[in-house]
Amino acid sequence: MLTVLSIAGFDPSGGAGVLTDIKTFAAMGCYGTAAITSITSQNTVAVYGASHQSGEVLRAQIEPVMGDFEIAAVKTGMLPTHETIDVVADVIERYRLSNIVVDPVIRSTSGYDLIGQEAIDKMVERLLPLADVITPNLAEAELLSGMEVKDLDGMKRAALKIGEMCRARASRDGARRAVLVKGGHLADEATDVLNDGREVCVFRSPKLAVGNTHGTGCTLSSAIAALLAQGYSIGEAVTRAKKYLEAALSQTLRIGHGARLIDHFVEGIL
Repeated sequence: MLTVLSIAGFDPSGGAGVLTDIKTFAAMGCYGTAAITSITSQNTVAVYGASHQSGEVLRAQIEPVMGDFEIAAVKTGMLPTHETIDVVADVIERYRLSNIVVDPVIRSTSGYDLIGQEAIDKMVERLLPLADVITPNLAEAELLSGMEVKDLDGMKRAALKIGEMCRARASRDGARRAVLVKGGHLADEATDVLNDGREVCVFRSPKLAVGNTHGTGCTLSSAIAALLAQGYSIGEAVTRAKKYLEAALSQTLRIGHGARLIDHFVEGIL
């Protein structure tokens, strides 16, 4: 069984972060491991706070996993400090890891800032150039590109610029640096734009009337990582991951008092 590593925050409600990543890896047929960057205080209603782990603590979690498993892919989520980003970049470079999916988590759906500007700058400088796939939503694409991203044309321009930024800072041979700008917050349809440096693919799907959901970005990026580990191309991994997420969103769980949760093992998905 292929092993995938999540490096992300801990959501005690299980709706996002490493708990969602592990469930997604399992649903994709992979074995999940994880290192926690921040312990958050949150539920389906809101994020109330976070206790960030030091770079030393994060490295102490990752190194034993690297010494015991052959890691086939890495998914990163919430990386709240420049110190944690440096640790992750160091690990990727040192162990020559591949199939790196970076979900640049910057702000929670409820509006809580999860990462500061210093960490964003460090992410652009050190981590994004190591990635095979980067998965920003509209707001994250705006912050990373410095451009307005409100529609399909803006998504295409942002995906191109973020990819160019990463290739200009390239420090790892073989990194593919594809950018998937997620349009789940568009009003009319769920449209995503993938730019792999050679071509632009637009993924259109109807917007499901399921209300507010929790953990969709974590689920999509984790599914992409697991599928890359299994040898799928980036385009095919994105296509399959989107189909998986759409199926899961068609039968969400209303077990909290806020956003709906994804049932990663709902019957008929796999």
